[in-house]
Amino acid sequence: MMNIKKLIAGALALVCLFATGCGSDNSTAEAPATTTRMYTTTGKSNNIFNGFSGGDAKMEQAMPSTTAAVAGGAMEDCCPSENYYCIPAPDYNTESYAEVRENRFIKTTENAVSTFSADVDTASYSNIRRMITDGNYVDPNAVRIEEMLNYFSYDYNAPKGDEPFGITTEFMDCPWNDEAKLMLVGLQAQEIEMTETPSNIVFLVDVSGSMDSPDKLPLVQTAFTMLAENLSENDRISIVTYAGSDRIVLSGESGANKAKIINAVCDLTAGGGTNGSAGIKTAYQLAEKHFIEGGNNRVILATDGDLNIGITDNDDLERYISKKKESGVYLSVLGFGTGNIKDDKMEILADKGNGNYSYIDSVFEARRVLVDEMGSTLVTVAKDVKLQLEFNPEIVEKYRLIGYENRIMAEEDFDDDTKDGGEIGAGHRVTVLYEIVSTELDEDFIAYENEKIADLAIRYKEPDGKKSKLLEYSLGEDDIGGFSKNYDGLLRGGENIEFAACVAEFGMILSESRYAEDSDCDDILERLEGIDSIEGDEFREEFVELVSDYSQREDFYDELYGYYDYYE
Repeated sequence: MMNIKKLIAGALALVCLFATGCGSDNSTAEAPATTTRMYTTTGKSNNIFNGFSGGDAKMEQAMPSTTAAVAGGAMEDCCPSENYYCIPAPDYNTESYAEVRENRFIKTTENAVSTFSADVDTASYSNIRRMITDGNYVDPNAVRIEEMLNYFSYDYNAPKGDEPFGITTEFMDCPWNDEAKLMLVGLQAQEIEMTETPSNIVFLVDVSGSMDSPDKLPLVQTAFTMLAENLSENDRISIVTYAGSDRIVLSGESGANKAKIINAVCDLTAGGGTNGSAGIKTAYQLAEKHFIEGGNNRVILATDGDLNIGITDNDDLERYISKKKESGVYLSVLGFGTGNIKDDKMEILADKGNGNYSYIDSVFEARRVLVDEMGSTLVTVAKDVKLQLEFNPEIVEKYRLIGYENRIMAEEDFDDDTKDGGEIGAGHRVTVLYEIVSTELDEDFIAYENEKIADLAIRYKEPDGKKSKLLEYSLGEDDIGGFSKNYDGLLRGGENIEFAACVAEFGMILSESRYAEDSDCDDILERLEGIDSIEGDEFREEFVELVSDYSQREDFYDELYGYYDYYE
């Protein structure tokens, strides 16, 4: 059936492209000839400002207010405008995604311990949003549910005292499995004012010919311009480009020189191949040259997926980046554009470099990652973070971790400081969901005095630390938020878990989960209507629209499938 879906999507794309064109009334440039790939556009304009409701108002919020003045008008030449023509489908698609093997239920009598590393990447959600907004087929392997969950903010407990994390836990009935409950564990990292931590940032920018598209280099320029506006005189900025060769555009420029930085960004042009570039080594050399003791030292790689950045062997590149993180220079990766994203490789590079991986599909997303959540993106408050839950077999019969498939660790790796965990930035949130089936003796999770459902252990290292620290909690005691009320019989949790359950189930539908065969987008939308915290949260509101758009498209496909099957 999935092959039929691809064929139908391709046919619809071809018809709609001929019927509707690009859909822009006042293009600033003539759109090049359009070539349709198998699963691309259904006629909806693939404008880089799409993907969010609110149109002009939200675009105005996303665009920096003073950049044009600072840059002396350079913004008019380099940054995307509202009237950009829609982006044509590429001639071919070489996007690649690692296979996701969905977690299954584990009986506590066989293994009561669940161990995994933390993850705060969000690339999967914005990439999925791009696919749905453009009318594309969503590759199930592009769906990482943990990144969908961690894209959104939640009302978690703030850290207490010197602890780096606040802990929140909640229960509710599982919406897609009448025999199970959901358990949420939420971590909230401490907030840090960016003015307290100077930054030494090296932008490593792909300027090869494939970046010559409105949703690629021009969007990179807008994103970095937004970040530049928020720099202080204590910050240092370098720019390295790579294509046929690498080039140093700026070296250790003070953040006070915003006009110079922004003009350098806006002067970048795309063209040529990528053979022989030593960009990654040059970027790390500059980061080490301008290293700030006690500051945030980071290389930010911006690319559409062309990773020929000087070390062509993947294993050698991963080892190089892993070694460099020990110097205190971390690597973050920003993905742009369509048709060439190497999602599998980009995620690994960010992990090896103690950084994060984001996909930028719009100006609004650029602002979220590099302005609104600048501290989370740039400042690490805890590294090598690992979580371990040991379930009580007397209460829990079996459990299933939702998402985090490529973060699973062996139980013994939890105490091994040589094994990498995940990095958490200032203000970051980590959301974990378990699907739990209770024992016959405790099918309603009615706990008695001194009983617990699980023990939670968290290991982490301080940003410049070598030895891990251990935090331990008993999930069931009154000092853990959310559990005591559930033990009194209130199985329905708060809006944190209610919204997270909607996000997780939508991800399960997109990933074609074996556990979501009876799931339906309309059911998700109905539950979302009852969550008051969605109103006023533009990201949650946009999620509701995304589920609605996908639901309508699926209803249309269902009608076509029925017609097709009838004639089969």
